[in-house]
Amino acid sequence: MLYPLLWMVSSSMKPNDIIFRDPSLLPAEWDLSNYTVGWNALAHPFTHYLANSAVVVAGAVLGNLISCSMAAYAFARLNFTGRRLWFAIMLMSIMLPIHVVIVPQYVLFSELDWINTFLPLIVPKFLATDAFFIFLMVQFFRGIPKELDEAARLDGCGHIRIYARIMMPLSLPALATTAIFTFIWTWNDFFSSLIFLTSPDMYTVPVALRTFVDSTGSSNWGALFAMSIVSLIPVFVVFLFGQKYLVKGIATTGIK
Repeated sequence: MLYPLLWMVSSSMKPNDIIFRDPSLLPAEWDLSNYTVGWNALAHPFTHYLANSAVVVAGAVLGNLISCSMAAYAFARLNFTGRRLWFAIMLMSIMLPIHVVIVPQYVLFSELDWINTFLPLIVPKFLATDAFFIFLMVQFFRGIPKELDEAARLDGCGHIRIYARIMMPLSLPALATTAIFTFIWTWNDFFSSLIFLTSPDMYTVPVALRTFVDSTGSSNWGALFAMSIVSLIPVFVVFLFGQKYLVKGIATTGIK
């Protein structure tokens, strides 16, 4: 499982001409210039693409935390007409592959003149479009005793204050799980970024990495592997510091 990752780390420190001729994990020749070359090889320094990805990820995480938690609270605590039907429809949407909805989404965003902006990657997150996270938080909210809600209502709290003052503080594991998964999936999302971002100035990290690969065969593999290692660092850091919340969040939502 770890060998491909170790091989990529090793290859990022090899000269281009021996990357595929020397399969060993310990390079016979060391060449750290791949990192400096890769950092400045594209139209902008690689920090530009890291910043683009950071903007998209921050918006996606914030949007999912707000919208999915509100939708989950409604399904878990409110009694409204057709609640079970809408919950079933929400679960069925998980089975829809992105390739089914990408064309109508593109047409819609094109009519809104959002193509080549970050809006198609961020705004849907504020509309609770990730059903998996809604389901995850619904399961968590159902495990919180309703007596807390009743006590809050006796003190004069409405649904907004119950949601903000009681449910959110008690739901830290589920919120952390949502934030971590959203971060990883959005950071690594190549397909959506490739469809909606057409200008190199707007590229996120996955699309920027793709530009290192030249269809003519003169790809800069050493720089590609070096920048791939750089792009993995935020994912490892987030997972390292959030893994205890991730495990606790999944274990307490009924998902095995």
